[in-house]
Amino acid sequence: MMQVASMHFKERAHVKLNDEVLQGNLRKIKGKFVAKRKASLVELDDFEGTRDAGRAIRQRALDNLDVWLEMFEQNATERGATVLFAQNPAEINKLVLDIATHHGARKIIKSKSMVSEESALDHAIEGAGLKVVETDLGEYILQINDYEPPSHIIGPALHKSKEEVADLFHRVHGTPRKDGIDELCVEARGVLRDHYLNADMGITGGNFFVAETGSVVLVTNEGNATLATTLPKVHVAISGIEKIVPTLEDVATLMRLLPRSATGQSISNYVDILTGPKGRGEYHGAEHMYFIVVDSGRSDVLGSEVREALRCIRCGACMNHCPVYQNVGGHAYGWVYPGPIGSVLTPMYVGLENALDLPQASTLCGQCAVVCPVRIPLPDLLRKLREREFVEDLRPWSERTALRLWARVARYPGLYAWSTRLAVRFLRSRAGSNGMIEKLPLGSGWTSGRAMPAPAGRTFRDLYAERKAAAGKSSP
Repeated sequence: MMQVASMHFKERAHVKLNDEVLQGNLRKIKGKFVAKRKASLVELDDFEGTRDAGRAIRQRALDNLDVWLEMFEQNATERGATVLFAQNPAEINKLVLDIATHHGARKIIKSKSMVSEESALDHAIEGAGLKVVETDLGEYILQINDYEPPSHIIGPALHKSKEEVADLFHRVHGTPRKDGIDELCVEARGVLRDHYLNADMGITGGNFFVAETGSVVLVTNEGNATLATTLPKVHVAISGIEKIVPTLEDVATLMRLLPRSATGQSISNYVDILTGPKGRGEYHGAEHMYFIVVDSGRSDVLGSEVREALRCIRCGACMNHCPVYQNVGGHAYGWVYPGPIGSVLTPMYVGLENALDLPQASTLCGQCAVVCPVRIPLPDLLRKLREREFVEDLRPWSERTALRLWARVARYPGLYAWSTRLAVRFLRSRAGSNGMIEKLPLGSGWTSGRAMPAPAGRTFRDLYAERKAAAGKSSP
């Protein structure tokens, strides 16, 4: 399993905020996908209606997931594929290595697969003495940079600048340093092309597994998934149980949402729908096709109060719009899935006690829910995890004590009114000449990085009563 560092979110976020190179790179990409998404939505006659349809499709699949999984297995098997199930990350790796051994594979090429990141599959493959090459450009950049983790589910290397990539290619490839993006892409293409031609096995993720046809749908912009699934003799598609979609018609609806929400495109450059291995008389395609359908904590999520998170189609829109993600980047979250959706899924997959800060890593501004193409109520789900942390005594004792004290005071209106009068006067006394509070006892975590406006020195009740009295005197 990929190393989990989510329990160190606060510390990692502080480091990322003070990383000048990262901050410069984040500023360059901030709002890029946001603007493109906004422009692409006007192409749809009824975007909100399409979102409703997308939500219904994904919820329908989750509500009867066992039925659709059985149908997928039956139809995929009838079309010549082998369907395997993995309960945890270790089983993913074992199944992949068993397949490689069975077919005598020595070199494996991979398209982008977030589920394989969960199991650290590349390390397992190399540990078995086999060669693995990432073919998604972003993933390839990270692989040759000592297997740096991805920072975004759509653009794994978005946190890197062109200059950093140029230096990396020069060092690793031993070629003259290039400055242009096109030149760098051509160099990567030249390096990867040989791997496509002599690989024994190809591994991909799966944007959707289609129950009615036993197919996998792959959505890419580089064409690497097409090459990785048609040139090697073996193709292994790995995805979670929640990626089941009932019909191809459902896929068509979701494809109106996915690329627009992800990169602001009307349609991705490549959409592959693969059904079974190469048949008699066909010249392209793998000779052997395997599906690895992964649980790895997803059944527990399905039975929990945050089950709606499994509707996610991995577009990344919530990350692109999240002010927290925009400022700290994906690595601060400490595991595979960053941003708002990661702040819900990671605690469920790795244990809430191992990701205590992630449900707090949100301003609850609501942007993530507003832009989610399948209407996942992410702020509500984050609140539910916060409630669990409090109920299970997972938050610091000082925080729990303060909240319990506040709850007790709030039960008595007279005591609450007296306390708030005292509090606003104290806060007013902390204001500087500019009317802002820059230092606050017991609140340094807030004021060390920002200032807050001081209150008027009187409570809302006092101000309301004063205005009501003044209105009464002025009336005839």
